[in-house]
Amino acid sequence: MKVCIFGAGAIGGVIAARLAKGGAEVSVLARGAILEAIRAKGLTMHAPDGTLRCRPRAAADPAELGPQDYVIVTTKAPSLPSVAATIAPLLGPETPVAFVMNGIPWWYRARTPREGEILPELDPGNAVRTAIGVRRTIGGVVYSASEVLEPGVVHVETADGRVILGELDGSLTPRVERLGAAIAAGGLPAPVVPDIRKAVWTKLMGNLVSGPLCILGRAGMADVLGSTSVRGLAVEMMREVTAIAASEGIEIPGDAPEARIERSAKLAHKPSILQDLEAGKMMEVATMFRAPLHIARSNGVAVPNLTRIVALATRAAISAGLYALPEGAEA
Repeated sequence: MKVCIFGAGAIGGVIAARLAKGGAEVSVLARGAILEAIRAKGLTMHAPDGTLRCRPRAAADPAELGPQDYVIVTTKAPSLPSVAATIAPLLGPETPVAFVMNGIPWWYRARTPREGEILPELDPGNAVRTAIGVRRTIGGVVYSASEVLEPGVVHVETADGRVILGELDGSLTPRVERLGAAIAAGGLPAPVVPDIRKAVWTKLMGNLVSGPLCILGRAGMADVLGSTSVRGLAVEMMREVTAIAASEGIEIPGDAPEARIERSAKLAHKPSILQDLEAGKMMEVATMFRAPLHIARSNGVAVPNLTRIVALATRAAISAGLYALPEGAEA
């Protein structure tokens, strides 16, 4: 199975290493120092179950790699226009494209009665929809507390990582099951689910709370949630995320917000959006912050805590020059 990972950051590195361990023929698209490091020394992943090393084919130009059996997009959302503009050489007539990303994805309303009701900035000019399309698309959500230690070297903090995959229409197709099996063969669980949007909201429950709080605190979760008052605020924010999901007909499974926050308070991990702020990279404000609140407003759900905290975190991203509000929009 030929699989190209579009984006060789922390998450892309993890999935590439796991696929290679499982026997897939893996290639990665990368740039700059990461590209040069992978070409020179290969890719290294340090994880709780051991260190994996592999030598995927690495390129900056998709034309060097040619058509693939699967493409897995792990870039940050601000890079999607570039993905749309360059992905064509990787696509054969039936190549599926799995978007394993954070936040509300560009395809969220696809194949639903509310198609089109989403923030235009998730897919500016419908570039992704035009270049890749809904038919090829597989939804994905990833849990992996990971960071890039240096170009070509990724560290994974916890042992409970997984990639959740699903077709947009809820069907359990051979193509998505094959991809899940290929990832799982390398030691990273990759369950296929009939409702990928539930997985999106389950992940958002954490991202939409830890992301803005850690941006404002400029620290990892354990430090930010070390305060009793902040933990209380985080619980209220989680309840508001639950209410937004419920307005979409989605019940988020798992423990109560209090138990989730207590677990998060034990992790030193910095959310990816804070890592981007510290690294001076464009931040996923639209998908992780603005789109969920847009849905809340559209559905008439009051989210006062999220509204205030997200506004402050968005302002921090704007002030750092790492996010630009659409013309006429408010933070």
